[in-house]
Amino acid sequence: MPALASAQYDKTPEGQAFIREMAGRYGFEASRVKALLETAERKDSILESISRPAEKTLEWHQYRKIFIRPERIDQGVEFLSQYREAFERAEDEYGVPASVIAAIIGVETWYGTYKGNHRVLDALATLAFDYPPRSRFFRSELVQYLLMTREQGFDPEELTGSYAGAMGYGQFISSSYRHYAIDFDGDGVADILNNPVDAIGSVANYFRAHHWRQGAPVAERMHNSLPEGSPMLTGELRPTLTVNDYRQAGLSPEADVAADAKARAIRLAGADGPELWLTYHNFYVITRYNHSHLYAMAVFQLANALSEQASQPEKQNGVNNNS
Repeated sequence: MPALASAQYDKTPEGQAFIREMAGRYGFEASRVKALLETAERKDSILESISRPAEKTLEWHQYRKIFIRPERIDQGVEFLSQYREAFERAEDEYGVPASVIAAIIGVETWYGTYKGNHRVLDALATLAFDYPPRSRFFRSELVQYLLMTREQGFDPEELTGSYAGAMGYGQFISSSYRHYAIDFDGDGVADILNNPVDAIGSVANYFRAHHWRQGAPVAERMHNSLPEGSPMLTGELRPTLTVNDYRQAGLSPEADVAADAKARAIRLAGADGPELWLTYHNFYVITRYNHSHLYAMAVFQLANALSEQASQPEKQNGVNNNS
């Protein structure tokens, strides 16, 4: 089914309630909000995409191939070198490793080369009014989007992003933009859409706000195995068991963490068979960015690859670290 020229959301009861809310609660001109909803297009491709995200349809070995690739690592090292001052300052001020910040941007947009081509207005309107499973969430994000564009002086009809309405280098949704985007280069504007320096600082700010622990481990591979269906393989992203619990179950973590530190074991379908990992608090923090342990593992491994290659100039295929 092709996308409709106009979904006429301004004429639906839900759309009219939205117009009243934006006018009455947030001081927007009702006619302006009506005009925005009138131009919003329903996109069936967006509804299809949100119904089958890669994090829920791929095994780890398939998902890993998307992100842990030589070209993505090489370009990440170049990105770290190009914006070295910003990365070093972000690491100093927020306590988040430069490699982790770069890995987030690398996974999200290949360092800004692909930020999404859906109009954010279309994406959020489609999901707010035509996607019942999460309509409440996306209706809230549509509110946040109009507030954000007003605050930043952006045209709400022009911004583009992902099928879920995420924007910029770090793919912030509207509420995250309002809460965590910062002006990191001192020009008076928090622009994560086109300014990589602001994006670097904003990703670091997001992680600090979600309680990243400087110097603490993220995850480590375990050589021991747990049986299928083991209660030690918990389903929730938030770790509830402790390192000591896993030691008593026969695992031998080497990370320097307290016995009572929270941890979670996960089993991934690797290319050569099952992989058992013990993950810690900082791994959980990465899942606050995207609620998937596959995503967090991709960020973790890309960050490690960037850090390793950046520390070996002779392997960087001509990248000049002194520039």
